Amino acid sequence: MKNNWEIKKLGEVCDFQNGFAFKSKTFKESGIPVVRITNIQNEKLDLSKIVYIDPSDYNKDLRRYEIKQDDLLIAMSGATTGKIGIHTTDKKLLLNQRVGRFEPKSVLDKTFLFNFLITKVEESLAISAGAAQPNLSTLQIKNFQIPLPPLPEQKRIVAILDKAFSTIDKTKQNAEVNLKNAKEMFESYLQNIFENKGDDWIEKELNKITEVKDGTHDSPKYIKEGIPFVTQKNIKSYGFDIDKTKFITEIDHQKFYKRSNVSYGDILISMIGANRGMTAIVDIKDIFSIKNVGLIKESENINQYFLLYYLQSIFAKKYVKSMSNGGAQEFIGLRALRAFPIPYPKSLKEQQQIIQKLDALSAETKILETIYQQKIDDLEELKKSVLQKAFRGEL
Repeated sequence: MKNNWEIKKLGEVCDFQNGFAFKSKTFKESGIPVVRITNIQNEKLDLSKIVYIDPSDYNKDLRRYEIKQDDLLIAMSGATTGKIGIHTTDKKLLLNQRVGRFEPKSVLDKTFLFNFLITKVEESLAISAGAAQPNLSTLQIKNFQIPLPPLPEQKRIVAILDKAFSTIDKTKQNAEVNLKNAKEMFESYLQNIFENKGDDWIEKELNKITEVKDGTHDSPKYIKEGIPFVTQKNIKSYGFDIDKTKFITEIDHQKFYKRSNVSYGDILISMIGANRGMTAIVDIKDIFSIKNVGLIKESENINQYFLLYYLQSIFAKKYVKSMSNGGAQEFIGLRALRAFPIPYPKSLKEQQQIIQKLDALSAETKILETIYQQKIDDLEELKKSVLQKAFRGEL
């Protein structure tokens, strides 16, 4: 670090303000927007899921909680702890509790501070870990050690970073477009298969083709070690993942297994939440129970992998969406799952031929996705490396 640089506690060179504890029961569909921790995404404010309040519901002057354009905010709780975001518009917003605002003093450039805080996200998560709910305190934030060069040097570093990040971000955007195009190429081909059905295709409800069940909806007592208890969280876009499950007793498992006897080769489908309709084939022989998950047993009438591909198509997604019920936690019920309309060739041989084509294209797509995702990851690492050099005084 250069000789004319100082190390300061962040609280010495920057004021910090917590948000106001707005009550969720007063949230409305219109009024003044309130920024919560969930709105801090990708170093910006995502206002797509914003809530509103009516100031008349509060007997308090709320002006000190107003967020101004270019204000720098931080999430202080939850999964996004340490994430920062800038308010880039002149839209009037209010600061909710567990969202903090930085107000740099005259010796600290705001953009210099922003870049410094980007380097602190992982450390902030580490500091806040240990409790059930990650939590970063005002004191912890004020105690951050910030390297502080003279103000002209801060501005010089900011100019270098802006230029470097502009190039990195443009390259990253191109890679993200290529990644999106690779995924859409496969989805388009998959859609084409089920749009242009042959003359020998038929359509039947899923329960007329195979046995359809659902897992328990109970919440048993969990134990440290025992039988894995699989939920919709274990059904991923890339397949079935039994990691990070909770565990139940053998007695509870036997009770649930009578209802839904999961076996190798069965298909699981999420029935609840944002990923409802997501499917995966059981490719392990481990014993486990399921909750809020549909179970589609193997059948001689249809190839299980052909069925899996259809359930991943846009047509299946539309059916799940149209048949979902509920409010904040939408779900698709067992009756709707059993009535799922499934088009398929009567010939198992034709089903197999379609699977082979889809498997080949899927493999090519995954190779492309891996290449583009690696490029995106490398660019993120490059950005981190440039930032680390900046705050070591090496730019």
